[in-house]
Amino acid sequence: MPWNKEMPANPVVAVAGATGVVGREMLKVLEQRDFPASKVKALASARSAGTTLPFKGGELTVEEMTPESFEGVDIALFSAGAGVSRQFRQAVVDAGCVMIDNSSAFRQEKDVPLVVPEVNAHDLAWHSGVIANPNCSTIEMVVPLKALADAAGGIKRIVVSTYQAASGAGMKAMNELYNQTKQFLAGEPLTIEAFSDQIAFNVIPHIDVPVEDDYYKEEWKMVVETKKIFGDDSIEVAPTCVRVPVLRCHAESVNVEFNGPISPEKAKEVLAATEGVTLEDDCANLVYPMPGLKQGTDDVYVGRVRIDRTVENGLAMWFVMDQIRKGAALNAVQIAERLLP
Repeated sequence: MPWNKEMPANPVVAVAGATGVVGREMLKVLEQRDFPASKVKALASARSAGTTLPFKGGELTVEEMTPESFEGVDIALFSAGAGVSRQFRQAVVDAGCVMIDNSSAFRQEKDVPLVVPEVNAHDLAWHSGVIANPNCSTIEMVVPLKALADAAGGIKRIVVSTYQAASGAGMKAMNELYNQTKQFLAGEPLTIEAFSDQIAFNVIPHIDVPVEDDYYKEEWKMVVETKKIFGDDSIEVAPTCVRVPVLRCHAESVNVEFNGPISPEKAKEVLAATEGVTLEDDCANLVYPMPGLKQGTDDVYVGRVRIDRTVENGLAMWFVMDQIRKGAALNAVQIAERLLP
């Protein structure tokens, strides 16, 4: 059944997984956007309990997350992994708290809306206590494409190749890129632990595990999540997800076949007016977004907008987004903002 508990104007917020990369960013976003929480709790595993995290000029003491942690909490921002989200789901909902979950645990459940606020905030109306944050690569793609789809009568097919930063795999992966780079330049043997292969001065053409037709899980997420967010099972998505030696910010090369005509000029006009999108497109002067320059930003940056002459009604584009911000922490906080009365 749809959620019928009233959200207070100044809710109590818990960040579950607060000591991780995304959890820390959630706290930072809550502070930067001046989210009107009456109280913020930092929750993590027992081994992190008692440590402190900076927040609003002071410190939050991390508490061990238990089923009782959510009593009196109105919104729980989860970024602790799918297993932990599944473990605590019932305790959160039973406490009358709304779970906004950053993991893949519930994204394809029929009673759980999968929400990007700029795209399908209307789906929040039917949540039943759990709301899912989409995969970061999906978020990056759908924010610009929704506006273009509305202008061109919908989307027939998307072909996308991602260039995903090391930070998408967590702090351990970022440290591995740092350390391997030093080892490579020093002529030392490379330590490979966080990734399946060398990441320094290399690209790895898979993310996660194989799931279907030799597509990897990260790719399959983009297929099914795009359909759910747009509410259109007819959209075809052909993704290739690649890990690249960039510390932070994902990029995507996107070719789209629309149902109706849309010129590059019209597309740029639409994108420039779209919430959550910044257009940086002047090929003659080498103006386009690049991952190494967008860390800490909130928008999806779009450039290289041009005709794809291989299909009817086709455009090719280039997207860049800080996947820790809009791809995770910011999107979750924006969902929380939409829940406020």
